[in-house]
Amino acid sequence: MQQRSEPSQNRDRRIIGLTGGIGMGKTTIANYLASAYHLPTLDADLYAREAVQPDSQILAEIVERYGSGILLPNQELDRRRLGIIIFNNPAERLWLEQRIHPYVRDRFLEEIARYHNQPQPPTLVLVVPLLFEARMTDLVTEIWVVYCPAEIQVERLIQRDRNWIAGDELTVLQAIQARIESQMPIEKKLAEANVVLDNSSTPEVWMAQVDQAMNNLQSTCPLAPNCDSPTVPLGAHQERFVSRG
Repeated sequence: MQQRSEPSQNRDRRIIGLTGGIGMGKTTIANYLASAYHLPTLDADLYAREAVQPDSQILAEIVERYGSGILLPNQELDRRRLGIIIFNNPAERLWLEQRIHPYVRDRFLEEIARYHNQPQPPTLVLVVPLLFEARMTDLVTEIWVVYCPAEIQVERLIQRDRNWIAGDELTVLQAIQARIESQMPIEKKLAEANVVLDNSSTPEVWMAQVDQAMNNLQSTCPLAPNCDSPTVPLGAHQERFVSRG
């Protein structure tokens, strides 16, 4: 783990933006923050699902664009079928994101305001897979990026999603690669992080990193090639990343 000393904005409350590549472990770490530190966790994926619930305006627009075949028999969105479309067509993905992202942002703002109005506003965790892509970094005061090597990422996605993401048009690996490539490269996310969490080893390793990040954010040096005196040890992959400059 490595940390940058300056959060993205100076605020009177702490809001952690938790992000990273798909399948790298964001949800696992968010669950740990919720259970170990009792932090309220706001999840962009849950709001995105809420945005397309039956009878919503966004779902109506999706059906108008792709036809009733995009619905399941119970009239809910067939997310698997939609995924096959958007992860292989940047124009269609952009069209969808232009409808989903504003809804998700509004929901975050509602919840942030609700917690901020409490007598002692708690530290919040915003779990946002597309934190950078959706331009939501202004909602948080610090950015935590979860990282693991590409081969581990692909293996985890195969185990997690192989029965969901592949369709007749795509093999499992093709579908996974399309989803990975639809996101901002992980190296660019790492370069913008205040905290980098290495999720390539055991839970004990990343738990220790999370604990240190919760307690020591203000005492560590920037994530940059010229940071030659870090106060926390780097994993091997992070040393390689920093040395790339």
